[in-house]
Amino acid sequence: MVLMTDSLAISEVVTTLKKSILRRATSTIPKKTRSADEAELDDISSSTLSKKAKVTFGTYDKHEVMGEKLQRKAKNLEVVRREVKRAINNHLKGDSEGYDIIRAIFSPNKKDDESNNIPSIEIKNYLLALTSSASLLGNSCSGLIKSVLATEWVTRDELFVKTYVFFLGSLASAQGTFVGFVLEMLVSYFLRGRKSPILYTYLFNLTYLIQVHAALKYVLSLIPSASSVLLSICAKKFPPIDEKPKFHINYVENLLRLVNYSPELKLDILALITDRLVKIDVHMQVDLDDLDDEETSMIVHQSSLKKSLTESDNEIDSDSETDSVDSDDESNLDSKRIREIGQNVEKMDLILEMLFSVYNPYFSDPNSVEAISMFETLLAHFANIILPTYRSRHTQFLLFHFAQRSEHLVDQFAGTCVQLAFHPGQPDVLKQAAAAYLASFVARGAHVKPQIVQTIFELIGSNLDTIRADNEPLCRGPDLKRYGVFYALTQALLYIFCFRWRDLILSSEILEDDESLAFCGQDLIWIPGIKEILSRTIYSKLNPLKICSSPIVTEFAKIAHYLKFMYVYPLLETNKRLRLDQFSTNNKSITPGETSDTRFKNRWYQLDSYFPFDPYQLPVSKRWVEADYVKWKGIPGLKEEHDNDDDVESSDDGEDFDTDDINEIVTEDSR
Repeated sequence: MVLMTDSLAISEVVTTLKKSILRRATSTIPKKTRSADEAELDDISSSTLSKKAKVTFGTYDKHEVMGEKLQRKAKNLEVVRREVKRAINNHLKGDSEGYDIIRAIFSPNKKDDESNNIPSIEIKNYLLALTSSASLLGNSCSGLIKSVLATEWVTRDELFVKTYVFFLGSLASAQGTFVGFVLEMLVSYFLRGRKSPILYTYLFNLTYLIQVHAALKYVLSLIPSASSVLLSICAKKFPPIDEKPKFHINYVENLLRLVNYSPELKLDILALITDRLVKIDVHMQVDLDDLDDEETSMIVHQSSLKKSLTESDNEIDSDSETDSVDSDDESNLDSKRIREIGQNVEKMDLILEMLFSVYNPYFSDPNSVEAISMFETLLAHFANIILPTYRSRHTQFLLFHFAQRSEHLVDQFAGTCVQLAFHPGQPDVLKQAAAAYLASFVARGAHVKPQIVQTIFELIGSNLDTIRADNEPLCRGPDLKRYGVFYALTQALLYIFCFRWRDLILSSEILEDDESLAFCGQDLIWIPGIKEILSRTIYSKLNPLKICSSPIVTEFAKIAHYLKFMYVYPLLETNKRLRLDQFSTNNKSITPGETSDTRFKNRWYQLDSYFPFDPYQLPVSKRWVEADYVKWKGIPGLKEEHDNDDDVESSDDGEDFDTDDINEIVTEDSR
């Protein structure tokens, strides 16, 4: 392989890669001087590298020395056409001798010098002949078609590539049965990635990917209805979760290139990427939850050392040599597991980096039609993919970031969460998840204005009043299964209060600098109705402080007491003596001998502390959300541990609150 390098040309090539992949290129092909087929085929050559940075794959038509043999002279095109037509007709009649010879041309035997000694121009002539006879290539010729589709074509000369792509288009147009085979062959190239830091290898791969996409574009232009087939193939070929990051990254890159010339697939392709990303997200988070903090920090730190996709791929390739692990060596097994988790973190991080970059141009003007349309797409992904998935950890930050690009987008996302949380037809589990998203967005969004915080707080409070009034007359006591939505909304209010209590104050004396006043003995003036809402909710028969997550309840109790907003410690003391299992609809008879399991069982009776916009941990893509994020801010003068409060118990099992659990929010933000 010969590489003709020029530093300026290489720079131009790399620059073209950084352009928005959703922006359609302007065609420079004359419209009236050539046929549509010829123009589309010319895309292959005109889309490749500039003349200043050209990759040469070798000359196939010259005589080459193979041992002491020279390539024989190529057959004439007309001779080949007659041979191909005769062979196909005979094959249809039951005589497959000539048919098998042609098939062998496209699948040569490695041990057969004669079959490997066919000039490239002759193979091209066979392609032209097959193109002319495309109408004859029915199901009975599927073996020949599969051999042709298995031929390595992208590395050949420009004329061969054009001929091959023209054959693909003719075959797909004449024989709809083979459209799926053609598209699947082309999509399979999406999984081929950069395997070397050497520049010529990168340029080589760039060249053949351009050719593959030109071929896809050509076939889709001939058969627009093939888009639906292509979408299903893209979904089928998507790398599995445990595949190495380079395959995921290359595949997503190519899917986004596909969107560039197939805008009708844009929404479906973005939904496909989001769906698979959420699956990786959940899988990664489950693995991280099994590790201790030191191991998690090490994995994130190692991922942060990789600054680009190319560096990432090289690092992964070097790791592949150490994949074999002795099953009897426990330390090696642990190392392998940590490495696999690290790769999941990496693929998650870099795919999100790509998606942030793809969506970002649409929101350059957040009030534009393009921005509104794309945000509706993100909202659809949220409602249909992200929200129903339990424990998604990072994918949702796409909405967190772009929703804060303007006030009306903030309203739109918050309104969507409100609608999902309060809609009567929604399953309770989705209502609870929507409440968590709403609370987390309002609490953590740096660009969520105080008016929005107040409106959401009052809206949630109003719905809590309705639920309480409907259920309190027949309520026997706290029951998570029966009143789960009520507890989720209450926990949402407590969480918002802990983060945004400053936005719930009317006092003009309150300054932005909390240190200047320290709130010593100061009575604060709160938004009308705030105290009443929480008081009615907390002291209702449904008793939410017994069900809501212990760390959040404890933090609320400390802050509310210090600010002279509400004093709930007597209720917490009473709740310590209250058994949740006696009220639960899942209650089964408990014998005295089962008391040792009480701590475990009560976890099923309490609400999870999942808030989806907890601190973002991915090292590369976190740059997109850093300016959008409200970190935990303590109150000056409020000690983290109160002498009389640090032993408040979470439930009737007698388990003390762990100080680390109480300060969980602070710990997460400091990472």
